[in-house]
Amino acid sequence: MMFLFTAVVIFPSGSEAAAKDGDWRNLATGHIIAQAGYADQPYVVILPNGEWLCVATIGPGKEGQTGQHIAAMISADKGQTWSAPIPIESPQGPEASWAVPLITPFGRVYVFYTYNGDEVKTLEGKPIRADILGWYCYRYSDDFGRSWSDRHRLPLRITACDRTNNWQGKVQLFWGICKPQIAEQKVLFSFTKIGRYMLEQGEGWVFCSSNILSERDPARLQWDLFPPGDHGIRNESFGSVQEEHNLVWLGGDIWYCVYRTTLGYPAHTYSFDGGKTWEEPTLMTYEPGGKPIKNPRACPKLYRTNDGRLLFWFHNHSGTDFVGRNPAWVSAGHIKDGRVYWSQPEVLLYDPDPNVRFSYPDFFEDEGRYFVTETQKTIARVHEIDCDFLNILFHQGSASILPRDKPLVEMRAESTETERPLEGTIDLSRDDGFTVEIHATFDRYEPGATLVDNRDDQNRGFVLSMDDEYSLVFTMGDGKNTFSWSSDVGTIQVGKQQHIVVIVDSGPQLVMFVVDGQLCDGGEQRQQGWGRWKDPLGQVTGSRVRINPAFPGRMQLFRVYGRPLRVSEAVSLYRAM
Repeated sequence: MMFLFTAVVIFPSGSEAAAKDGDWRNLATGHIIAQAGYADQPYVVILPNGEWLCVATIGPGKEGQTGQHIAAMISADKGQTWSAPIPIESPQGPEASWAVPLITPFGRVYVFYTYNGDEVKTLEGKPIRADILGWYCYRYSDDFGRSWSDRHRLPLRITACDRTNNWQGKVQLFWGICKPQIAEQKVLFSFTKIGRYMLEQGEGWVFCSSNILSERDPARLQWDLFPPGDHGIRNESFGSVQEEHNLVWLGGDIWYCVYRTTLGYPAHTYSFDGGKTWEEPTLMTYEPGGKPIKNPRACPKLYRTNDGRLLFWFHNHSGTDFVGRNPAWVSAGHIKDGRVYWSQPEVLLYDPDPNVRFSYPDFFEDEGRYFVTETQKTIARVHEIDCDFLNILFHQGSASILPRDKPLVEMRAESTETERPLEGTIDLSRDDGFTVEIHATFDRYEPGATLVDNRDDQNRGFVLSMDDEYSLVFTMGDGKNTFSWSSDVGTIQVGKQQHIVVIVDSGPQLVMFVVDGQLCDGGEQRQQGWGRWKDPLGQVTGSRVRINPAFPGRMQLFRVYGRPLRVSEAVSLYRAM
């Protein structure tokens, strides 16, 4: 086989190479809001005076232990520093948890939360956690969070879920993670009722107020609980765990709700009558009837931007428990015919230590800038999201976001040249990473066949070859340590021209395959489609690139980029083929 081979390899400049240490996606670059034995659900509203007010659940011990209460923190410098916590409920108890804030047009801040008003401490004579039971309460502040009103209760109707719980409805079990949503002068927020202690038989409900944005007298506030009747948002076939319902408005009377399960996928559902009634939930998919989105038993969080665009936070793997909350991924949604179509995801935040878990985000905007909060359960932080990152995500697939890097490698069949030197190196201990792009047609499937080999005599470099079950495997090494990761089963489609991108991102230490515009997610065979290396890697490029002349197919294009492309850029490259 013959190739015309022109190589221009672009590697990071000094400033780009240094960017790894200042990667805004790294949790350590965020600003600490609160740090305690327990700190959870840091949710922010922007006050009329320009300050930020964050409410969170905090405590001196671990989650659910004595002293857990809700508090407010205030920042006057866009989240760089925060006040000491201002208790909204007393740390001396009863337990108060899971506050979600709302700011009205007249500057009042409400917080809605779970409060153990009856001071229930035991079940069948045994001590229990008491932070998901009691009354649904609220307080408000008219001085921007410095002081808070008396406590008020929401009219939480007793339903079948309550009557069959451990207390037969005399005690209600519930919590909420949905920040109140404003649409057409109404406020809606969802929450989860629990049918059995501790976290069994969950179902979603929605509070709606038609006058809270204008009415100042709490006695005159109007509240409806949706859906009407005895049963909430739930699909019986999805099992016991259906919880952490949260919603966004899609326009008109259309609302969209997402929640977590232990199926390895979140569930979603639509309302077409203003949130009153809901379709039976189905597994959440990237597009109607399409591939399901993966997420473990972790908060799947929706956000609608000020200009009506959608974002979705999740963890992009099909684990069924509480682990694996690192990294966090984000997809952009667009609405078509009343349904949401989600983009391929990008890594939003990560901790270099894969054992660190973080979750319970809140997105918000201030003066055209985008921010997200998260918590590791002991440290709550706020992070500014790079605007270019969001621009690329929102324009995924568009020619406007094609990489501006010069073409690195082009090959054509009329050349006999199959080898070229690399004019530089990639060291993953200091550089951001790199990307390999290939257009190829496979004439046959030949396990073990090499496509591209960059390794030197010290075994530094990378190699791309055919793997088992019609997949590809990418291996890289620095002469001491190596890492290999394969694409999804069935990646190779004999006789079809395919677009294959391998992204090596040294921040979260990820290797990702994007094949024909789709990020590999592991399919039904694996929990996830992305791999994360643990052993340290240094220089992972050799001095030359060799295309295998016996490659069982035709190589239309080969490129190496000296940086990790965004998934969105890879999608755009595919669509530009």
